[in-house]
Amino acid sequence: MNIAIVYASQTGNTEKLAGAIRKALANETIVYFGAVPENVPQADLYLVGSGIYKGEFREDAAAFVQKLKNRKLACFATAGYGGSEEYAQALLERLKAKMDSSTEVLGFFFCLGKMAAQVRERYVQLLTQNPDDAQLQVSLKNFDEALSHPDDADLQHAGRWAGEMVLKAVRGHHHDGF
Repeated sequence: MNIAIVYASQTGNTEKLAGAIRKALANETIVYFGAVPENVPQADLYLVGSGIYKGEFREDAAAFVQKLKNRKLACFATAGYGGSEEYAQALLERLKAKMDSSTEVLGFFFCLGKMAAQVRERYVQLLTQNPDDAQLQVSLKNFDEALSHPDDADLQHAGRWAGEMVLKAVRGHHHDGF
């Protein structure tokens, strides 16, 4: 099975996940590994990762996914906010809405990722001006929780997830008459 691992990473969090995925799939044929390419490499399975910004995949990653037709895809992402399953599902649904309907989405892996220090400074500054703002207090708490992520457990989980996605893709091939 030929696999392309494509990622868009601004802070390095998603790149860490991509590296863990590549390491976990060391016995597979990786035909592409790296930042979003201009053209779609030929692969049986695309593992596409992105940092999440304002509730969306980065534009370059979303545009790449939109180019895929009749392909098997699994997505992975990091964000400084939103550890819930509901949030992850909403992210995937937003991305699916932009995709070609012929693309088969096998799964989605999501974990927290640390944010830039300036983000925390901004929260603290805003909290100084609005000390009773509950949403800002939650945002600051989320920032601090995300600081250690992706951690070793996240990276191991991403690797296991990638292995599961390969198995799903392989099983899908067997239903095609093999």
